Amino acid sequence: MNIGETIRNFRLQKGMSQGDIEKRTGLLRCYLSRVENGHTLPSLDTLAKIASSLEIPLGQFFAENPADNGNNGATLPQLSDEEVRFFSQIRRYSGSLNDSDRKLVLAMVKKMAVSAGK
Repeated sequence: MNIGETIRNFRLQKGMSQGDIEKRTGLLRCYLSRVENGHTLPSLDTLAKIASSLEIPLGQFFAENPADNGNNGATLPQLSDEEVRFFSQIRRYSGSLNDSDRKLVLAMVKKMAVSAGK
């Protein structure tokens, strides 16, 4: 997934320029260009500003084309902004975990989900 390309595609679909996004967010046009060209990655807060300026949900940036995601055309559920933030935090912190710790965290989450369903 290339977040900059995704942002550019949404912006162009909306018929907006980088200047339009700059006016709505306060982010500099040169920064937006760097994001769209893959030279820098925006923070989640910055991405939320961009999503708001495009009038789309933040989670839309992370939606994959069902035909390209390897699940034979089955559609994925749309994530809420809160879910996207949660998964972003998990991704950030799980990078420093070893494989054994990741398995332990996953087992704990499964157990908590089963307990919540009772």
